[in-house]
Amino acid sequence: MKVIFTQDVKGSGKKGEVKNVADGYARNMLIKKGLAVEATPENINHLQGQQASAQHKVDVERQNAMDIKAKIDGKTVNVPAKAGAGGKLFGSVTAAQVASCLEKQYGTAVDKKKITLGSEIKAFGTFSAEIRLYTGVSASVTVEVTEA
Repeated sequence: MKVIFTQDVKGSGKKGEVKNVADGYARNMLIKKGLAVEATPENINHLQGQQASAQHKVDVERQNAMDIKAKIDGKTVNVPAKAGAGGKLFGSVTAAQVASCLEKQYGTAVDKKKITLGSEIKAFGTFSAEIRLYTGVSASVTVEVTEA
């Protein structure tokens, strides 16, 4: 009997996979416990629609990441910071500050968790940062720390 797995089943199949299994195993175990549904033309069509929708979502996210990369890759972000005597910063410049300055200066919203600073920024100067926008899509920016 052909079934479509609705969940991962160890030793049998993964979610979304269409596979031939023994009739008794399909009826008494997989379908009864909700781990699979029978592979009727209607169910197969529904599965293909879900897969197409998921692929479209991935394509849109990747394209958005590519657009953001085109806007900010190789650019310089000015981050104003307060400092005490001797030019030493109060605290340090964080990824959240870099993300907010990116949004203000270039109009692109980037999650702070996606920003990796090359080193701790505790003084004025120029530093590098990498932004991982999507799997395989990353941009590098220069962070310039100036006095506020």
